[in-house]
Amino acid sequence: MKGATSTGNIPEKKFSTGVISATVWKNTGKNSKGEEIEYRTVSLQRRYKDKNNAWQTSGSLRINDLPKATLVLSKAYEFAVLRDTQMHAEEEEISEEIVM
Repeated sequence: MKGATSTGNIPEKKFSTGVISATVWKNTGKNSKGEEIEYRTVSLQRRYKDKNNAWQTSGSLRINDLPKATLVLSKAYEFAVLRDTQMHAEEEEISEEIVM
């Protein structure tokens, strides 16, 4: 998927190893106060070829896929956490500049 979908999700980063991939999605929504918020979700997929040799995707994994899934999920988590930490640090710097 490229670009924004009808729900406002944007694929921000994709991590893959072989046929296993984890995609980090940037989302926007509203909190309980009606304020606009940004959050991230992660989708995990396994690609395979069907009987007609066409590529398909699935959320089901084989036992041997689990180490690769662990790797791509760890990378997705690292990306999202570091991204949020960086964004919060930038917000704090901006706040300090405004106060001064």
